[in-house]
Amino acid sequence: MSASVLTAVAWPYANGPRHIGHVSGFGVPSDVFSRYQRMAGNQVLMVSGTDEHGTPISVQAEKEGLTTRQLADKYNRVITEDLQGLGLSYDLFTRTTTGNHYKVVQDLFLALHRNGYVLPKTTTGAISPSTGRTLPDRYIEGTCPICGYDGARGDQCDNCGNQLDPAELKNPVSRINGEKPEFVETEHLFLDLPSFTESLGKWLSTRDGWRPNVLKFAQNLVEDMRPRAISRDLDWGVPIPLDGWRDQPMKRFYVWFDAVIGYLSASVEWARRTGDPDAWKQWWTDPAAHGYYFMGKDNITFHAQIWPTLLMGHNGQGDKGGEPGPFGELNLPDEVVSSEFLTMSGSKFSTSRGTVIYVRDFLREFGPDTLRYFISVAGPENQDTDFTWDEFVRRTNFELANEWGNLVNRSISMAAKNNGAVPAPTSPAPADEELKAQARAAFDTVGAHLKSSRFKLASQEAMRVVSAANKYLSDQEPWKLKEDPDRRDAVLHTALQVVSDANTLLTPFLPHSAQKVHELLGGTGVWAAQPEIREVDDLDVPETSYPVLMGEYAAEQAKWESTEIEVGRPLNKPKPLFAKLDAELGETGPEWAPIQPS
Repeated sequence: MSASVLTAVAWPYANGPRHIGHVSGFGVPSDVFSRYQRMAGNQVLMVSGTDEHGTPISVQAEKEGLTTRQLADKYNRVITEDLQGLGLSYDLFTRTTTGNHYKVVQDLFLALHRNGYVLPKTTTGAISPSTGRTLPDRYIEGTCPICGYDGARGDQCDNCGNQLDPAELKNPVSRINGEKPEFVETEHLFLDLPSFTESLGKWLSTRDGWRPNVLKFAQNLVEDMRPRAISRDLDWGVPIPLDGWRDQPMKRFYVWFDAVIGYLSASVEWARRTGDPDAWKQWWTDPAAHGYYFMGKDNITFHAQIWPTLLMGHNGQGDKGGEPGPFGELNLPDEVVSSEFLTMSGSKFSTSRGTVIYVRDFLREFGPDTLRYFISVAGPENQDTDFTWDEFVRRTNFELANEWGNLVNRSISMAAKNNGAVPAPTSPAPADEELKAQARAAFDTVGAHLKSSRFKLASQEAMRVVSAANKYLSDQEPWKLKEDPDRRDAVLHTALQVVSDANTLLTPFLPHSAQKVHELLGGTGVWAAQPEIREVDDLDVPETSYPVLMGEYAAEQAKWESTEIEVGRPLNKPKPLFAKLDAELGETGPEWAPIQPS
């Protein structure tokens, strides 16, 4: 029976182009998962967009001589183009500066406020002495007062995971210019997190199957929940729809607050754009629907603690109770799928430190599927993983080119040369059926891994079929069977059948090359659909337009099952699927690769 599956993907921040460390956390895993779910017959809604509010946008805009809106427009387009090039099959990739997003954020906030989960509070805010501008908590660093870690941020310590206030840091400095911030009193609105201690704790205790690091981290957060600010003194963000606040132009929602609500607002926008304004409810208010959230480990707090409490508060399900808000009773996440960090030379990818490989550069040089494969089979699924050019070259040359590409090439080439079409299996043998049975069985094994977001195991099992097929061809030696054409045809038919099955198994990981293999096997039409960039008008703000990613994914032919190849279907001699990389690349990297810090 078909299920409704929400794939909620972390929102990339629009203050610059994204690097491969970013897409290893939120991008590729979510797309591999979504493509599998669609192939398995489920109704998928994959949504996200660019996160465009907050002081960092304003700071970067000043550096580039642009207005905040111009900067957001610039990098919204850059990121949208890069994610389209990578083949991320969003049903809607939008942005947080839309009229639709503003309204959904304000409506959800008002429900929280009515249910008593928002508190006004006078607090201490940080400002830059040289500019007078408010400094966001994440732009203040110092020593953690709890564990002593030197690189703690003003909102939380990545070392011990505790929520912090900038004024609590020892020796705080601005990450923007290194100056010591000034702290002044100001009034803000706070999410009353302590009023979710019991409800969030009970909910987390029911989260079977989560990655252990995510669940443990989230449960530790419940032990010390304090009110958390949801407003800030800045002029770039969603306005606060309350009397006494809406007429203060420097009071806006904190960027983290409006960004997580984007999952809901993007779903609502998608429904409005498809002509059925209520269609989003299939994934949000139906208890039978499933929601999976994909991000890097630095976002666990917002997805395993903050977002569930916002949903509970809207629903009236926190410790204070309350009534459901305007969106009805919204579903909480079924799973928070967090990846660890992809590092380089042992350090996090960082634009400011020069440790960075931008997605656009990578795609231009190597194409999308080599990166998708590397992230899937060797990425930071359960632990930090170091990206090296040597390992990338090895995976590309020996696994994609030598194993998979070679299997496709020689199987189709021999059949095209000898038969011109898919031959009939007129002289079968036990070895043929054994290999085909192994390929058929892999659909259950690989599918179970993909369903549980175990991408490394899934890709390894798919490649195990490829290796078995290569061994089968070496053992059977069809090139030596000129005097026994019936047996040769049976071997080639078996090889082509397993190439077809392996191509299906690899489609979620390698959708671009999967389309090519489909066509090499004589197939026509769309096998693995790709996202499209569409220029759209803002639904609520006149004379405003922007690019979105959408796609016609229902039209694709790929299904998660073994399909018998058609005897007599014409074949053409193939071209190599993957070009082998120069071994020297593994030692130096391409010329555009940045110098890595020592």
